Amino acid sequence: MLRFVREHAPCSRADIAASTGLNKATVSSLVADLIERGLMRETGLTENRVGRPATMLVLDGSPYAAVGIEINVDYLTAIAVDLSGRRLLTWRRTFAGPAVTSGQAVTAVAALARRVLTRMTKEARRVLGLTVAVPGLVDLTGGVRIAPNLGWTDVDLAGDLGRALRGPDFPILVDNDANLGALAEHRFGSFGDTDNLVYVTGEAGTGAGVIMDGRLRRGGQGFSGEFGHIQIDPCGPTCGCGRPGCLEAVAGIARVSTDKPVFPFSPAEIEPRIDEMARLAAAGDRQALNALVGIGTDLGRGLAILVNLLNPQAVVLGGHYVPLASWLIPAAEAEVRRLVIAPDAGGCRIVASGLGYGAAALGGAARVLDSVDSGRLPGRG
Repeated sequence: MLRFVREHAPCSRADIAASTGLNKATVSSLVADLIERGLMRETGLTENRVGRPATMLVLDGSPYAAVGIEINVDYLTAIAVDLSGRRLLTWRRTFAGPAVTSGQAVTAVAALARRVLTRMTKEARRVLGLTVAVPGLVDLTGGVRIAPNLGWTDVDLAGDLGRALRGPDFPILVDNDANLGALAEHRFGSFGDTDNLVYVTGEAGTGAGVIMDGRLRRGGQGFSGEFGHIQIDPCGPTCGCGRPGCLEAVAGIARVSTDKPVFPFSPAEIEPRIDEMARLAAAGDRQALNALVGIGTDLGRGLAILVNLLNPQAVVLGGHYVPLASWLIPAAEAEVRRLVIAPDAGGCRIVASGLGYGAAALGGAARVLDSVDSGRLPGRG
C-alpha cells in the first residue's frame, strides 16, 4: 500500500482496493494504521469522478528521516530524505580516505552521522535507518571484505559504527556504492520506471550496480558488480588490483585524468583534471577529443559485455563520467552497437546520471525507504 500510494498519490481507498485486490474493509483498516503511524495522511476530497466524492490519500512521513552516507576516497557525503524522498539535507565534507586507518574513518563517519542526527532531532524527526556506501566488496552481512582504494581489508564497519554511535535505535546498514547508486537511480532518477538498468560509478573505482526485474542483484555473497575488473586489454596498464588491462585502468577516471594511470593516485587531482579535459574538449582540442573517444571506446567494450549478458534497458553513467558524457557516450554507444549481438543493442540506452556526486548516499537513504515499503514500519505515534 505504501508503494502504491507513493507511485499514484493522490489516490483514494477505492483506488487502492481496485489495484491491489484487497477488500475495502482491509484497505480502510490498513490506511487507519498507516495514518496513526504518521506514514500517510488524508488530503481533502475530489469530485472528479463518478459517484460520491472520495477522500484522497498521500504519503506523509514528515515525522521521519532516512539517512545515507557515502565514503569516498576524498570526500564524505551525507543525505537525509523524508518518506516521500524529499531532501532534508545534503552535506559534503573532505576526507583523506587512503591516508587514514579504518578506525579513523569510522570516527569521521560517526561525527558526520551525529551532526545529521542532531539536525533531525531539532526538526522533531525520527531516523528510520542509516546506510553507508563503501567503494569495495561488501558481503551480505555488511562487512567490508576489501576496499582497495581506501586500503581496507575485513572491516566490520556496521558494528564499529554502531559502537561509535552507542547503539542507536535504528538499523545501520553497509553496502557497495554502485549498488546504492543503482537504487538511487531506480527510485529517484530519470529511469525510475525502468525495471532493468545498470548504474556505473565514475569515481576513483569503477563498479556497476544491477537492477533486474525491479530488484537489486547482489550475487551469492554480495560481490556482484565488479565491472571495473573485467579485463579489456591483457597488454594494458596495470590496475590498482595488480592485474593488467582491467577496465578501471583503461577507461576509469584515473585514465581520463592522465595518459598513464598510476595506482594509487591522488584523488584531489581528479576533479581539476576532469574539468580541464571537459574545457579542452568543448573548445575543440583535437588531443583531448581523441583521448575521450579512445576512453569511450574502451568503456563501450566493457559495457557491451554487460549488455550482452543482462540486456538492460539503460546503462547510467555516474560520478566523474557525467561532465565528460557528451564525448564518452557516442564512442561507447558505437562500440556497444558493434559488439552486442541483439538488434539495436537490445534496446539499451547509455545516459548520464542526473543525481550528481551524491548518488550513492541518496541510494543509502533509498535502501532505508525500501525497507519501510517492505513492511518494516515504525511504531504508532
